[in-house]
Amino acid sequence: MKKERLLILDGHSLMYRAFFALPQFTTSEGIHTNAIYGFIKMLLKMREELKPDYIVTAFDKKAPTFRHEKYENYKAGREKMPEELRGQFSILKEFLQMLAINIFEIDGFEADDIIGTLSKYAEEKDIEVYIVTGDRDALQLATDNVKVVINKKGMSEKEIYDRNRMIQEFGVTPTEFIDVKGLMGDKSDNIPGVPGVGSKTAYKLIAEYGSIENLLENIESVKGKKLKENLIENTEQAIFSKKLATIMTDVPIDIVLEDIKSKESYNKEGIKELFKKLEFKSLMGALDDDGDKEVTNIEDKNIKETKESFIFEVIDSLESLKEVLESIENTIYMQFEFLNPNIFSKVEFNKFYLKNNDITYCIMIKKIKDANSEETIALLKNFFENEKIQKVCHDCKMAYVALNKDNIFIKGLIFDTKIAAYLIKPESKDYIISELVKEKLNVELSGEADEIKSKEVFYLKSLFEELNKEIHQLEMERLFEQVELPLIEVLASMETLGFKVDKDRLVEIGEKFKIKIQELEKEIFSLAEEEFNIKSPKQLGKILFEKLDLPTVKKTKTGYSTNAEVLEKLKAKHPIIPKILEYRQITKLDSTYVEGLKNVIDEDNKIHSSFHQTVTTTGRLSSTEPNLQNIPIKYEMGREIRKVFVPENDNCLILSADYSQIELRVLAHIAKDEKFINAFKNHEDIHRRTASEVFKVDIDKVTPLMRSNAKAVNFGIVYGIGSFSLAEDINVSRKEAQAYIDAYFERYPMVKRYIDEVIKQAHKDGYVKTIMNRRRFIPEVQSSNKILRAFGERLAMNTPIQGSAADIIKLAMVNVYKELKDRKLKTSLILQVHDELILNVYKDELEEVKKIIIDKMEKAMELSVPLEADINIGNNWYEAK
Repeated sequence: MKKERLLILDGHSLMYRAFFALPQFTTSEGIHTNAIYGFIKMLLKMREELKPDYIVTAFDKKAPTFRHEKYENYKAGREKMPEELRGQFSILKEFLQMLAINIFEIDGFEADDIIGTLSKYAEEKDIEVYIVTGDRDALQLATDNVKVVINKKGMSEKEIYDRNRMIQEFGVTPTEFIDVKGLMGDKSDNIPGVPGVGSKTAYKLIAEYGSIENLLENIESVKGKKLKENLIENTEQAIFSKKLATIMTDVPIDIVLEDIKSKESYNKEGIKELFKKLEFKSLMGALDDDGDKEVTNIEDKNIKETKESFIFEVIDSLESLKEVLESIENTIYMQFEFLNPNIFSKVEFNKFYLKNNDITYCIMIKKIKDANSEETIALLKNFFENEKIQKVCHDCKMAYVALNKDNIFIKGLIFDTKIAAYLIKPESKDYIISELVKEKLNVELSGEADEIKSKEVFYLKSLFEELNKEIHQLEMERLFEQVELPLIEVLASMETLGFKVDKDRLVEIGEKFKIKIQELEKEIFSLAEEEFNIKSPKQLGKILFEKLDLPTVKKTKTGYSTNAEVLEKLKAKHPIIPKILEYRQITKLDSTYVEGLKNVIDEDNKIHSSFHQTVTTTGRLSSTEPNLQNIPIKYEMGREIRKVFVPENDNCLILSADYSQIELRVLAHIAKDEKFINAFKNHEDIHRRTASEVFKVDIDKVTPLMRSNAKAVNFGIVYGIGSFSLAEDINVSRKEAQAYIDAYFERYPMVKRYIDEVIKQAHKDGYVKTIMNRRRFIPEVQSSNKILRAFGERLAMNTPIQGSAADIIKLAMVNVYKELKDRKLKTSLILQVHDELILNVYKDELEEVKKIIIDKMEKAMELSVPLEADINIGNNWYEAK
């Protein structure tokens, strides 16, 4: 006989989870609804999946609980509930009452205690229990008959724990989990625990001893002197923390099973009216009698997904693949899944998901290809290289890379939804389809892995239409179509080609670094008159500030600060400081760039870095695994690393092409400052010209120091530098630095006007734009915190400059790549670092390539000042740079 089932919802926990997981929805009347919406979606989903006989919701009350009486600091320091969330609770309770779901809340007790009592009561009645919460504290309530459902990743994923799952995953029983909490404490509830005992140690100790009490009785057998001391000193605190963490299971509640039984006759009309008021169009049909259709339609966007309309097929044979691909005639929608995406030599297609007309396919490409390699590659080549089939993808770059390995080149790509989502909202951390579908289309997807991905592709057409509309509304179609979309192919080509590495040279440099590190260690120990761990901030602090009695610059909670900023200020105070700075620099070079690069050299003796378009808010590219844009050039030993990057073969050279002072040229253009513009038009040395004006001397009287200081002013203005920072940079008084800045603005008044206007615009709009309308939102400008607001204002003035420079270099990359390809040259673009392009150039193509580079870089964008590119050639990257 099937057991009855009770579903218990943790009201406050789930509302908090939904509030912070979902975008801020508001109705036309200004009612905040995101937490209510997320809660209701979750409730309807759980009701559909579990079909419970009883449903209840537990809430916290405002009144202090018995825990507050025992410990006045309980939950102290928690941030106040956001007002946008507070107002949503009464509306949710109204909905629950209409749905005939009982609400339990009692003064003096937390929702956890009510949940614990309800679950114990139900278990004694042999009723199966499911507790749905976002709070892991509830794991202590898990038994064979009580399942704890933890909501993860917003509200879209969940983990279900019973007693066995707890033991398997954590190595402790649910009851022992309370002891773990007692030892490690809980920052969110301000439960102290035992100082110095983290989660790893706590789980290990309780797995071994079973409880805090047994642990303390056998304290002599505990390994680790410091740990033992902490446990002995904090015995009472550990036991007290355990009591605070224990959920009660005997709260005085009157429970009548018949009262909490799920009702058929709930207030449907009232709920529909409420949904109408809240503008929950996607939920209007969710409580209809024909509930098996599970409608998640969005009326205002004309999208419907039902079990009848969503057709999902798995394709795992060559014959089926051929049939599907040959039937495609119009626009198709795709996303991909890869194996080993971070290792070029091993990356390969696993699956791809494709929507054609009304059918969504999960194509098991690896399985098909493993059985029929040549035929599969031929089919894919015909399909992907058919420009007549327009392709809309999500995150298409890796598909280019994987297909390039089989000599297949994607043609006909008209849209990448990840790139479009990034342009619209560049501050987001990631751009997952399911999250975009939820945000843009108001649809939450569910199902198993392949089904979810297929549903994502099912909605890709609607997502494409919505994002395309937004791109046009924001006037970013040129940026999207001429820069970001074609750049996908360029970056994929660069990743595929890679940069060859001379491994022998890398080993030599590593040996040189190690010798230098040993020499520096001896010199540092000699100056300190003792040996110590140079890498230990604590030991170094004692040497510098106690033994050598150097002035303390900064102290932290753990002792003296010895960070780079502190050491730079002490550089002239003692000869040990420059040695320590050099030691740090070379040890970092050795670990990050010698040992680090060794680990990422692929089978072809090349490094295939990954280039990312959707990471930075400024529009600049980023590079990972490894980050080739970050190889240091400030010091000679850092520049040595570039010697290991060499041409493809003996017939090739490395060509480096970079823009001259591109950010200053962009500033002159944006500010419309005639004097600034004319200096560039006349090909003057801009730093000498600025020095002449700022220091009020004839241009031929400008000294190297004056030019250097003027250069610092020029670039400092671009980054919003103040007199304090400039004074430190060029080693003058703050008054002198301010005089330089004032003289600069007197010489270039339109630059000052631009800065004032862009900051004013950022305060008004909350964002700034580049020349090509790339947007960056800057919430910091509206902060009440002065330091944060000043930071936001610096971002506002710099972003249009840096972002426009990024757009220009990207345009140049696209145009150079296209020209090399159109001319069928062997030379190829292999790396981009900020304003610099690196090419592997064939010697017999060198002169032709130079002309192409100069032409495409200098004509990338028409500005009121000329763009200038410099070219250098070498037998490795070091020589070329």
